[in-house]
Amino acid sequence: MRYFISLAYNGTPFHGWQCQPNAISVQEVLEDALSTVLRTPIKVTGAGRTDTGVHAKLMIAHFDASIPEDIYGNLVYLLNQFLKTDLVIHSISPVKEDAHARFDAQIRTYEYHIDLEKNPFSKGLAYLFRDALDLDKMNEAAQLMQTFKDFEAFSKTHTDVKTFFCDISNAEWTKKEGGYVFKITANRFLRNMVRAIVGTLLDVGTNKTTIEQVGEIIKSKQRSNAGFSVPAHGLYLTDIQYPDNIYIING
Repeated sequence: MRYFISLAYNGTPFHGWQCQPNAISVQEVLEDALSTVLRTPIKVTGAGRTDTGVHAKLMIAHFDASIPEDIYGNLVYLLNQFLKTDLVIHSISPVKEDAHARFDAQIRTYEYHIDLEKNPFSKGLAYLFRDALDLDKMNEAAQLMQTFKDFEAFSKTHTDVKTFFCDISNAEWTKKEGGYVFKITANRFLRNMVRAIVGTLLDVGTNKTTIEQVGEIIKSKQRSNAGFSVPAHGLYLTDIQYPDNIYIING
């Protein structure tokens, strides 16, 4: 049977989601935990690939397994007992055999956290940015971005994708204690897209780039015209949504 597994992780000790030689990844640690607890080799497929240092308040992956009834009810507990505190399992749910964690995801949401002053409690969890920011201009530019579809200007170069089109349904800056949070929701994201967008909007907030220039940057489709890529440690994957009909109710 196929299952969706919901998890969260602090990305600091991991070299991203995807398995790779000579580096610890979230996928590798999760597969090792599942394989150990279920006593059979397990492979997982994630909803996406977070980069080194990026966090996830919610990540979804799928795996196939025959889980004994006497283990299924305690599987989340057993996995969390096995895992270190950098990674936690929230739930495991049976889904249809053709359900896919990546391809069936309809909506994804990211947050980027910025601190305006040193905070020992968010070290490695937010980007320290001391310059004064014009939040109104940044939100106006974020609203402008939602009128575009082609975001090649914010994509990592030499990326093997068939299209640079993304449907952004929300992009907004809000204040938090001691800083700001940027929240963006879309049907899909390109590699490095959110970090490049944040860097560009910070240029708007510090009056290095005008709102009109943001539109020209997007139209240019040139990554070199956009702003800098902000550090990974301020970025969080926070939500992934799927159609309800892929879940098997009551197992």
